[in-house]
Amino acid sequence: MTFVIAEPCIDVKDRACVDECPVDCIYEGGRMLYIQPDECIDCAACEPVCPVDAIFAEDEVPAEWKSFQAINAEWFDQTGLGSPGGAVQVGARTDDHPTVAGWEAA
Repeated sequence: MTFVIAEPCIDVKDRACVDECPVDCIYEGGRMLYIQPDECIDCAACEPVCPVDAIFAEDEVPAEWKSFQAINAEWFDQTGLGSPGGAVQVGARTDDHPTVAGWEAA
């Protein structure tokens, strides 16, 4: 199982989750953060520190945000990052998954 970052993160990117992640699997896109599903160790350290409740275990993602399971995984393919083994070495990016990029601003 992995964790998923959903819609409440769009245009927030608080990064408290990044500081808590022991394996550095949370990457920064232009409008939101993404969890690399192959690197996530399911430790749940990120979930309780998210101030906007945007992080969920994959089997607990609310129905209205189920698409974010695929969005998180697809972003790594679309950007060509794959599984780079750590967000620190990649740094912040300006691109997002097309769904996130086109998301109506709150």
